[in-house]
Amino acid sequence: MIFADPILIALRIPALLIAVSFHEFAHARVAYYFGDSTAKRQGRMNLNPINHLDPIGTIMILLVGFGWAKPVPINPYNFNNYRRGIRWVSFAGPLSNLLLAFLSLFIYYSLAKYGIGGGLFDQFMEVLVRLNVFLAIFNMIPIPPLDGSKILMSFLPAAYLHIYRQIEQYAPIILIILIVTRAFGVILYPLANAILRFYNFIIFAILGI
Repeated sequence: MIFADPILIALRIPALLIAVSFHEFAHARVAYYFGDSTAKRQGRMNLNPINHLDPIGTIMILLVGFGWAKPVPINPYNFNNYRRGIRWVSFAGPLSNLLLAFLSLFIYYSLAKYGIGGGLFDQFMEVLVRLNVFLAIFNMIPIPPLDGSKILMSFLPAAYLHIYRQIEQYAPIILIILIVTRAFGVILYPLANAILRFYNFIIFAILGI
């Protein structure tokens, strides 16, 4: 089974630190842009992974390949536009992971074009790329406290927000059940493979390979 491979788990550790750091920094930086300095004042607007790791989410990423980080603290009432602020702050994390995955894959193919790489480096780059793509897709699922739920909430009329609040209290249990039963894999893996094929197409065209 995938979680029994010690090399894969070892490679996921630095990949996780990179992915989570960029994800949470993006949330904090965009929140600051929209007028909320809460994350900055609490020392979360940086790339220090220790500040961003969530124990359960980290274990899930290491064992099954996707999970979550410790949410960046925000005060949406400080945003100069409440709904737009929540929407873009929430989207910033997954977007940062997609951009990081693309950049990592571009670097990998650029080096491979000149015969640079191989061995553990290639394995690490594959883990880094896939982990970022999985993290992005996973966080876009509209279940609290994932980013997708906040994006959905930003579009909901005020009359429906109570439904979101009711689901929110059961969300951690729902997430763990869906992860343990691998139900998320039905959505995550096909989407991740589609994104990676698209990235390959773009990068091959740019590099002429």
